[in-house]
This record gives sequence, structure tokens and C-alpha cells, in this order.
Amino acid sequence: MPRKYGFSIDLNLKENHEGYIVLSKCPSTVGQSQLQKAEHKSVNPTGAPAKNNVALVAKRKQKAMAIAMKPGSQVAMNAFMMYMSGSNLNIFSINTTSSAILTPITSIFGINRTFANLDVDTNMAKAIYVGLNLVWLAVGLYKMSAMRLLPTTSADFADSIVWKDMMETSSIPSIMG
Repeated sequence: MPRKYGFSIDLNLKENHEGYIVLSKCPSTVGQSQLQKAEHKSVNPTGAPAKNNVALVAKRKQKAMAIAMKPGSQVAMNAFMMYMSGSNLNIFSINTTSSAILTPITSIFGINRTFANLDVDTNMAKAIYVGLNLVWLAVGLYKMSAMRLLPTTSADFADSIVWKDMMETSSIPSIMG
């Protein structure tokens, strides 16, 4: 907590603190005992989750798949925008193309943050998410190639060709000529 007035207050109670002792003597809040009973009933004696937990896990997996499929709709929208912008160099086409390159890259690097709040196995959802982001990146790279911003032809590498210099010349005309 920042010290705005020169002092700080610690609101965490420790076991040896007098406030902790007072609070431990107070009766439990209304509904607390029912909540604790519900928590104990949600797990069977065998350790298998109850139907509530199975439904919750299924709901979380469904949410993970919805998050994983989200880049698919963005790919279609972005591809249409890039098609409509044409292949000329203008601010709109550069903006949509740079968005199609940078957004999938940042999404792939932030994948753990995207799926962090789900407490289920998200490996399949993450694979789909990465795959759709790679498709989105491929569409952006194709657009850059169509705008001639990527070096894809041999003429783009002409300045890296090493020309051989003639070491010796002759003033004698050739016989074949």
C-alpha cells in the first residue's frame, strides 16, 4: 500500500493479534455453515466430483473453446478488409496489414494470459487458438506479398549478388569475332 500520509496500515490479521482472537470468538456469519456443508457434499467420498463439478468443468471447457475460436471470426473480417483496401500503398492498407501481422504474434505470445482464468485442461483449445492465429498471420503475410513489401522474387535480392571482377584483360582481339 503506498504511503500517502507517511504511515501504512496492514489489514491482514495474524493469529497472535488481538483482533484475530476476538473474531474467532464471534459466531459464524449467516449461511456460512450451509456453505461449508455444500462444499463437503460437492465431493463424493470416493473423491470423484459431483454432477455440479462435472457441469462446471464442461462449461469451462466450452468457454475455452469459445476463446480458441475467436481469432477465426477476426481472420474472416480482416481478410475482407484487406481485400477491399486493394494492393496500393496507402494508410488504410498499411494499417490493416500491420494489424494482421502484429495481432496474431502478440496473441500467440500472450496465450497463457488468455487462458489463465480457466482451471481446466486447455491444451486442445490452445492448439486451435495458435492454429487460427497462424492462419491470420499467413493472410497478413500474403497481403504484404501482394503489396510487394516482402522480398519474394529474385530481383529483390539483386544487390546481394556478388559480381566477379575481371582479373586480367587483353588488347588482342579475339579470333572468333
